[in-house]
Amino acid sequence: MVSRAGALRPLTMFRGCRAVLRGCSATSSHIWVSAFAGRGAVQSDAGSHGARRRSGVDGGGTVSALVMRLFLLLLALVAAHPALAQRADRATPGYVRVRLETALGNIFLALDTRRAPATTANFMKYVDDGRFDGISFYRVARQKKAPQFGFIQSGIRTDARRFLDMIPHESTRKTGIKHLDMTISMARRGPPGSANGNWFISVGAMPWMDWKPDNPGYAAFGRVVGGQSVVKRILAQPTGQMMNGTLLLKPVYVKRAVRLDGKPKPTGRPRPWILEGRKDG
Repeated sequence: MVSRAGALRPLTMFRGCRAVLRGCSATSSHIWVSAFAGRGAVQSDAGSHGARRRSGVDGGGTVSALVMRLFLLLLALVAAHPALAQRADRATPGYVRVRLETALGNIFLALDTRRAPATTANFMKYVDDGRFDGISFYRVARQKKAPQFGFIQSGIRTDARRFLDMIPHESTRKTGIKHLDMTISMARRGPPGSANGNWFISVGAMPWMDWKPDNPGYAAFGRVVGGQSVVKRILAQPTGQMMNGTLLLKPVYVKRAVRLDGKPKPTGRPRPWILEGRKDG
């Protein structure tokens, strides 16, 4: 016999899971419908209330089974959308976290080592060597009709002393990592395969940065998992007239970039810039 309290507990969990699922994307909603199709519990997301009334929640056994199915469904959603599992305060398998310590606050990145291995490995070489220590966010590009969206850019700029090798282009078609809100991606001036130590973070979705049949796009390789408000503050900083009005009047200093997961693997190459003092900030 299941007590009333025991029956209500999983029912509360069930309602909480439904609330989470309703906030997922259209793809997730399709998974929701597929998971329950033909089982008599829920026929569609929109008709779930009527379906529950018809079938009834008949005590702890049925509710517990529903909770278990929802738990498994949530695991499937995380697998389909890895970003749901990423957090700034703990490691996530398949990702390496980096903390950017800026003059406006910390930004936490989670870089995808499985889907974008070459791009992530390149970025981590710069981090482990200290090549991003003392750089700045120097450029912001705001959308004209919606200035709260755009991207912020950072990296070594044209400092040849910090330069490492150019890397192969891992397109969004190959990786499946789209330019959604708070995505980090490689900047480049030349053709695909010419990126090295400059990168940008999107604020808002930027699908035109993704691969198209007539456009190779840019190489997205992770996302911001903490410090999103800092990213937005950088985007809102005043700019001058150079580079079509996208250069910051006062670059936002990056004191250092710190690996949070795994053992550092410095390249051992010379680091002549460390002999100079801080220039920014």
